[in-house]
Amino acid sequence: MENNHVTTLEIDVSAIAANFNYFKSKLNKTTKVLVVVKAFGYGSNAVNIATFLDSKVDYFAVAYIDEGIALRNAGITSPILVLHPQKRNFKKIIEYQLEPNIYSLNLLKAFIEITKILKSSNYPIHLKFNTGLNRLGFATHKVSSILSLVKTQKEIQVKSIFSHIAASEDLKEREYTLQQISAFNTVSEKFKSLSPTPLKHMLNTSGILNYATDAQFDMVRLGIGLYGFGNAAAETKNLKNVLTLKSVISQIHTIKKGETVGYNRAFKATKSLKTATIPIGHADGISRQLGNGVGYIYIQNKKAPIVGNVCMDMIMVDISFIDCKEGDEVIIYKNQQHIEALANAINTIPYELLTAISQRVKRVIKKS
Repeated sequence: MENNHVTTLEIDVSAIAANFNYFKSKLNKTTKVLVVVKAFGYGSNAVNIATFLDSKVDYFAVAYIDEGIALRNAGITSPILVLHPQKRNFKKIIEYQLEPNIYSLNLLKAFIEITKILKSSNYPIHLKFNTGLNRLGFATHKVSSILSLVKTQKEIQVKSIFSHIAASEDLKEREYTLQQISAFNTVSEKFKSLSPTPLKHMLNTSGILNYATDAQFDMVRLGIGLYGFGNAAAETKNLKNVLTLKSVISQIHTIKKGETVGYNRAFKATKSLKTATIPIGHADGISRQLGNGVGYIYIQNKKAPIVGNVCMDMIMVDISFIDCKEGDEVIIYKNQQHIEALANAINTIPYELLTAISQRVKRVIKKS
């Protein structure tokens, strides 16, 4: 569908390539890389990202089946892991050659049943073990019963076993993380009896940065790092900015002392000022918490604080000290540091700001 919105999210694929290579440089040459493109590629454009990287990666991962189907329909040929499949979608998973994460005995038996009905052979599945995140995954003491079951089923093949570190970015939790790694090692050792031996993977972006020596295994999962965030300011500086959110000035107003701006008259001018109205609001992912001077955008490379409440489709910003005119470009999210500052200001994380960017915002692919 054609998108004529003037508010655009620029996606720099050259920066994607640079960030991908940066993380690859942290790994052994034989280590495989799975790229996570769930949630529209962390708010960007999963199809474009996957198309750009299709020949460079070993795996993609999505959260839900529709995300995987969209990639297949776009011509993506790499293996795609579905991290949170549901039983009702198993038939479609096989139809689109997606690979399910199996995280419970109930799910495992149900998937084996559908593969028997469809007369599948060696269909790839992935087994997730819960080593301490306590979100999804088999309990570690269930290994023997799972192993005895999968060994006897010619319809399936265990492609990988994996787990997820709870606090890979927090080195104060290193002891807990090492306990998780140890638990996963104990589990994975028992799967060596399978042929072919399943891949092992445990590390996410910050895991690659902090635990590549301890738990690199056969594959790593690269998520937020691909999009320019290292989960620590020092590491983010080593990464290229991928996403720039832009818009334009729709109208400029002169606000007199005593006048108010926006819904609920949340802002009252204590002196005369000028405001610019921008066509982006909380329906586009700009949190209402960023209103009333908490958040800011850039115009002519100068900070313009948000004035009053964020509206559904618009924000108003203070341009009293900025030389600009209607139609001028504005930068809503300038770079990783700007996004991190805004996230910190409202006690959240960059992930939330990025994945909130509405699909009505036009995506533009660029190469720097």
